[in-house]
Amino acid sequence: MAEIKRIGVGARMSEAVCYNGIVWLAGQVGTPGDSVADQTRTCLAEVDRILAEAGTDKTRILSAQIWLADIATFPEMNAVWDAWVPQGHTPARATGEAKLATPDYLVEVIVTAALA
Repeated sequence: MAEIKRIGVGARMSEAVCYNGIVWLAGQVGTPGDSVADQTRTCLAEVDRILAEAGTDKTRILSAQIWLADIATFPEMNAVWDAWVPQGHTPARATGEAKLATPDYLVEVIVTAALA
């Protein structure tokens, strides 16, 4: 049976869980008070960090879910995403509008990736 590896284990959740060649990341949020673009940059930097800790990288992302507090900020978030995501390795992706954990969070990014 494959081993379950947890990264950044906390009382409520782990930053990521690896199992059977897949890593699932918890939702990543930005710094409250920052713009959607800056919060997106922070989210994606955290995705990079956690993927590296798991032993993989953004070229191996299988799917992404992005939640925006206001769908009107979709173009601003997409500009940051498009500069970050490796062309030729774009994952399946969904983006929607939702109330996030606090009104200070404008974007949340959740990814699933294949381990290297």
